[in-house]
Amino acid sequence: MDLGRMPEARYRVSETFLSDHEVSQDDIDYVIARIGEFGEDNRAGIPRTLHRISAIRNRAGKAIGLTCRVGRAVFGTIAILRDLIDSGRSVLLLGQPGVGKTTMLRETARVLAEELRKRVVIVDTSNEIAGDGDIPHQGIGRARRMQVPRPAEQHAVMIEAVENHMPQVIVIDEIGTELEALAARTIAERGVQLIGTAHGNNLDNLMVNPTLSDLIGGIQAVTLGDDEARRRGTQKTVLERKAPPTFDVLVEIRSWDEVIVYNDVANAVDNLLRSEPPQAELRQRDADGQIIIQPVSDPFINQPEVTLAQQAVGGAHRERNGSREQRGAAPQDVNGPRNRNAPVETSTVFSKPQQRIYPYGVSRDRLERAIANLRVPAAIVRDMQDATMVMTLKSYYRQGASRVRQASDRGVPVYVLRNNTITQMERQLADVFDMQIVEHIPGKRPNLSREEEVQARLETEEAITQMLNGDHQAVELTPRSNYIRRLQHQMAERYNLKSESQGHEPNRRVKLYRS
Repeated sequence: MDLGRMPEARYRVSETFLSDHEVSQDDIDYVIARIGEFGEDNRAGIPRTLHRISAIRNRAGKAIGLTCRVGRAVFGTIAILRDLIDSGRSVLLLGQPGVGKTTMLRETARVLAEELRKRVVIVDTSNEIAGDGDIPHQGIGRARRMQVPRPAEQHAVMIEAVENHMPQVIVIDEIGTELEALAARTIAERGVQLIGTAHGNNLDNLMVNPTLSDLIGGIQAVTLGDDEARRRGTQKTVLERKAPPTFDVLVEIRSWDEVIVYNDVANAVDNLLRSEPPQAELRQRDADGQIIIQPVSDPFINQPEVTLAQQAVGGAHRERNGSREQRGAAPQDVNGPRNRNAPVETSTVFSKPQQRIYPYGVSRDRLERAIANLRVPAAIVRDMQDATMVMTLKSYYRQGASRVRQASDRGVPVYVLRNNTITQMERQLADVFDMQIVEHIPGKRPNLSREEEVQARLETEEAITQMLNGDHQAVELTPRSNYIRRLQHQMAERYNLKSESQGHEPNRRVKLYRS
């Protein structure tokens, strides 16, 4: 309900207007007068129900909109995780908003309290698990509920629950601050089983979150000795887990009937920091209610790519960016967005590991262009301590610059360029990654496969046919080489169509227009 708009009901995949009349201030006041009081988080409820009402206020603090969320207790939602709950280990649930984390948490509390006969205490900050009012909803069974006066005091109530009420299990919703993460660790160290949810979509999100990373042990940069670094075959500064995880098991909820389970959080985090895929299992519930469990080698394969290099600052974090690209993530285009209609080309698989380049006296922008043009597994670092190679100019090398001498003393290879051009950088990168660059002489046909040229001609002819038939006013073709683009321009000219090249290499492409 929003002031001046028609009220509507929003479902998972559709919306329905509830009235033809606009919502007035009297309507909003009528609802507010018949529900509980709003807290500091602008949430209220109806006593002994799971419904939640949230307010949108104007600058003066007056409610001008209401979100009335229907809550319900769904029995059997934790069947897919029942063995983990029964094991007595601490479990952390992750997932997008609305995926069912709180519903699963509520059912977990009921099962532990009624079926397993354990002493369960729920720390209910926003009254979302057990409903509004002093009497909790029957959906939590025999579990006891502790309300939180102010959201900022949730961590204090968590500690109070352990000290005063002798629980065997504590259920927490929405761990979101550093104090709450520390309180959760304190509870786990006292031998109490924790079942909680946190803000995050997957394990990778939690690792790059400095506030909540303590839930999985925390991440810290460690400087290795020369012998240890040589034995591992890594740089001297690496990322390692700081402490044992607060939660033993982590569950990524993708939908009501599909979850990813990390049975050993400590091992999963260690594998990710070593650039290895974590061991996990995919659990699915079929139409008959049967639980299908199968191991997965890379649980991130169907997830949006979020890497430490994109979230954090520092060369040590950039190390995992390269490892992700080796596991299959496409490198980002530094020259602009890729044509969404064009097929994504598969990057070349290189036998050599990712290189972290420290440019000394070399243009970073040009080096990024060179890396993007060749699509090699390389990243630019700002700290030479994190570099596996140094790229500099001949003038700096002859002068014996201190950074160059420092790299030589550490055994880091130094590559010298004659001049600060993209061509020189591409040649040097090609030499490092054992690639061959075919020089293209203007006017001369490059060494292209016959299949590639035929495919490009067929694509262009099909686009021209569609435009001549009036199906499209403009068509954007797949990114091609300079020679192929020239052929496409000639074909468009023969049919009196306009054409122009757009974008930057290696994603430069031809766009056709009606004359």
